[in-house]
Amino acid sequence: MRIDFVPMAASGPFPATGTEFTAIDFETTGLRPGRIIEIAAVRVRADGTVLGEFSTLVDPGAGVDPGPVRVHGITRAQLASAPSFGQVAGHLLDLCRGSVLVGHNLAFEQGFLAAEFERIGLWLPAVPGVCTLAASRAALRLPNYRLATASEALGLAGFAAHRAAPDARACARIIAALVSTHGLAFERRFTLPHLPRLAVTGRPVSRPEPAYAPAGTWVSGLVDRIAAADTPYQDLLADALADHYLSDAEAAELAALAADAGMSPSDVRRAHLEFVAAMRAVAEADGVVTAEEERDLRHVAIALGVPEALRDLRRSAPSARRRVLVLGRGASADALRAAVLAARIPLAKNLTASVTHLAVAADVPATEPRIARAREFGATVVGVPAAWAALGLPAVAAAPQPVPVPPPAPLTPVAPASPPVPRERRWVGGVMMGTGLILMLLTVIALFSGAGLAAGTPIGAIGVGLLLGGWALSEPKSRYRATSSRNA
Repeated sequence: MRIDFVPMAASGPFPATGTEFTAIDFETTGLRPGRIIEIAAVRVRADGTVLGEFSTLVDPGAGVDPGPVRVHGITRAQLASAPSFGQVAGHLLDLCRGSVLVGHNLAFEQGFLAAEFERIGLWLPAVPGVCTLAASRAALRLPNYRLATASEALGLAGFAAHRAAPDARACARIIAALVSTHGLAFERRFTLPHLPRLAVTGRPVSRPEPAYAPAGTWVSGLVDRIAAADTPYQDLLADALADHYLSDAEAAELAALAADAGMSPSDVRRAHLEFVAAMRAVAEADGVVTAEEERDLRHVAIALGVPEALRDLRRSAPSARRRVLVLGRGASADALRAAVLAARIPLAKNLTASVTHLAVAADVPATEPRIARAREFGATVVGVPAAWAALGLPAVAAAPQPVPVPPPAPLTPVAPASPPVPRERRWVGGVMMGTGLILMLLTVIALFSGAGLAAGTPIGAIGVGLLLGGWALSEPKSRYRATSSRNA
């Protein structure tokens, strides 16, 4: 499957408000090369309404190792009863038909999808697609653009990482928020191709989804604030830390995964050094490194084989720290959340006694119980506009004004290409038009030679009829279909 990547921006001239999107996510046996072992797709309208979803484990074939079980949690035994990709590809195409494909780091996922369709011998037309990683960059200023970071900045619900269905739902919520709240629109036109219908011969096998529970550790709250490259491998490192404590065995498995993807030992080491350095920069940003933070940082550095990254790290006495919770939806609240993350200030997901500042957007009612509760905790409660100054955020990072979303463009009748006219019809039509022209010419001659009007009119009428009938036979029938001028 080839993807026609369509960029989005707030200044895009083609509104996306009437568009339907299908968000996809996979779990795979490796970064590259690899096979899909779990697939999920969620179809949504631009306003966030879910229209349908599908998920299943996928058996890559006998003898194929499932890859890093500690990362995705899928064992070979679970895949034994799962359908093959070809048996359930019809489900995926049914959801994608007539919609724009969406994925976080969609170029990475395109490679796996194209390889799986090639294995079953199916060649598809180019499908328009939007990468939410790139689209998030167009709307928000963040330290990194991981799926979890973008979701947190947009005030969306948390989700269990490395499970295809929750990741696909998160991606669907992000594209809906970027369109409906931040007014992102398409920067160019595109066409929705005709996708074939495939018989579904396998029964989907979905694994149970655990309830999302934030890890709640200092390290897990740090990964959304690190300035890290948006690469699949660094995403894996960040997700491993966000989910739980990084073990030596898991670190070794991640490094082996990177090696299988073509990264040299020096590349892996460099990625580990950069990652630990980014973690350290966040820990030192407020001038305080506690004993607990030093211990956690050193554990991660040792597990990743780069203890020298913290050689001169020194703990300092604990002091008062800021921790911010932003209530509300809308572009202004999202911009504040993004600025808090970019400033390396902890962004709370829930109200606890550790929250020092509660920022309240205009859409939050004054009776919201968390406002009174925050005051009981001694937190500073301010409106979102005033929170920028209260938190000392730079004026250049001030929240952008919400972008007005224009109404969907009207449907315009467009004449599609018509099938060619058969040769016999064109020949008969030509003879009829020729005969009609001759009769009309004779009528004109007869009238000028003195013949009466009553004598010439019937011949002229016959000539006009033959002329029109011949033209109708020679031209294809006019058929019209309604297509949106936004994405035609």
